[in-house]
Amino acid sequence: MTQAFDAVAQQSLLETRAEAALALARRLGADACEVGASVDQGVGVNVREGEVETVELSRDQGIAVTVYVGQRKGSASSTDASEASIQDVVEKAMAIARYTGEDPASGLAPAELMARELPDLDVHHPWALSTEEAVELALACENAGRGQAGIRSSDGAGLSSGEGVRVYANSHGFLGSQRGSRHSLSCMLIAEDEHGMQRDYDYTSARDPRELLAPEAVGESAARRTLRRLGGQRPATGRMPVLFDPSLASGLVGSFLSAIAGGALYRQSSFLCDRLGDALFPEWFSLQEKPRLMRGMASSAFDGDGVATRDNVFIDQGRLASYMLSAYSARRLGMETTGNAGGARNLRLSAPLESQEALLARMDRGVLVTELMGQGVNGVTGDYSRGAAGFWVENGRIQHPVEEFTIAGNLATMFQGLVGVGDDIDTRGSVHTGSWLIDEMTVAGS
Repeated sequence: MTQAFDAVAQQSLLETRAEAALALARRLGADACEVGASVDQGVGVNVREGEVETVELSRDQGIAVTVYVGQRKGSASSTDASEASIQDVVEKAMAIARYTGEDPASGLAPAELMARELPDLDVHHPWALSTEEAVELALACENAGRGQAGIRSSDGAGLSSGEGVRVYANSHGFLGSQRGSRHSLSCMLIAEDEHGMQRDYDYTSARDPRELLAPEAVGESAARRTLRRLGGQRPATGRMPVLFDPSLASGLVGSFLSAIAGGALYRQSSFLCDRLGDALFPEWFSLQEKPRLMRGMASSAFDGDGVATRDNVFIDQGRLASYMLSAYSARRLGMETTGNAGGARNLRLSAPLESQEALLARMDRGVLVTELMGQGVNGVTGDYSRGAAGFWVENGRIQHPVEEFTIAGNLATMFQGLVGVGDDIDTRGSVHTGSWLIDEMTVAGS
């Protein structure tokens, strides 16, 4: 069991240290300064075949300081947030700033954009969980999966529970802090038949441990997912519809967000440069960010620049309505920040939703993809090619599992070719979406 984590006391301490770093930077001649500090503590256990494999008790902390001298910038960081370490970090940041070149886009976000209201977003739900209790939950999860007929063995079950505090402050006088927690439970199993072995997994994740699925439900789901993959074949090669499982559809949203991120845009390394206002998706599809959702997995009242977060609409009735910008990338592009330093938070889509059965009927013949392998996404061109596994669909019905094939296309064409979204919404992460049916991709199998 880790030592007790007093989140309130840690928050107060980090706020004091951040203010001390700002004061020291001013004394040393910085024109502006920003400080980020955090501390996290958690427990993680892994079991396999009924035995405890690992128990990890972690406690991490760090502080990062960025100073601005004119338009010169210097940054330094440390995993030690003690007073002595803070002085060393600030002095190093100042020394670095003296040798860097001037950057007209550098500097803090405008003072008038700083978050003024910092509501409690209900994202801190610590779990008073002993190591023994964590092991029992992981074992219950694994045992539920191993007990299903056809399961040969386990690749392990794991539970992790953590909480932490993050603080951001800058010389505009802004000081923001947030306490948060995250808990998860997962299980991976192995099944075998005369054709060979297959593995798959399932998991549950939440801010509040009371919202986690029961360990037995996770284990049983992992077993079902594993057993359904037995007897995999290579699919036929050709152009055909592809249905992405919800957990993979969220990855397509992630690829889109990477393409509209300010860093990729000002470097001219995105296939969506200069596309504001263009129709990228069908007109029935919209995508928005809701960073202040209560208990959201990525909720925050301020971004990494201290700018107040806000609801952003990235796709409005199919058209690209906004890029995703920090203060720095906005200056590089001659635009205004969208409050997205640190990324997008709590993505939600608006679209007519259909059951997976309806989407399968619409696709008629093609593949349902449930696993992707490799990193074959080119953000510059939008070209997309991944190894895959899933299920063959014929006459609108799943026929058998398929494996050892690739799917390929171009993200721009895939977005335009989105013909349906499922009602099987995956709510475990920051992106909530159901299955995505793409009208046509290249499937390379047998």
